[in-house]
Amino acid sequence: MTLIDGKATAEEYKKIIGAEVAELKERGMKTPHLAVILIGSNGASETYVNNKIKTCAEVGFKSTLLRYENTLSEKELLDKIEEINNNNDIDGLIVQSPFPNHISPQKS
Repeated sequence: MTLIDGKATAEEYKKIIGAEVAELKERGMKTPHLAVILIGSNGASETYVNNKIKTCAEVGFKSTLLRYENTLSEKELLDKIEEINNNNDIDGLIVQSPFPNHISPQKS
């Protein structure tokens, strides 16, 4: 059995990705951009999202964190997702769970 050092592996991949992003920028291409939607104030979700934003910065990605209260309606969330999907500057989207009870994860 081989043990893998997950932290060291992650750091190695961050360096590789960072170098690829730097090369994209040098060639005049757009910087990868991740958007994250966070609804409410779940501690574990806050930590997870903060780590994603930090990692984006480490590898040279742009990131946008959109925070909403638990009162955000399902329609408002779906409208925001649609807006992000139509934004050519944004390449990826995370809608962080858990969702408030009035929002269906299947629709999001």
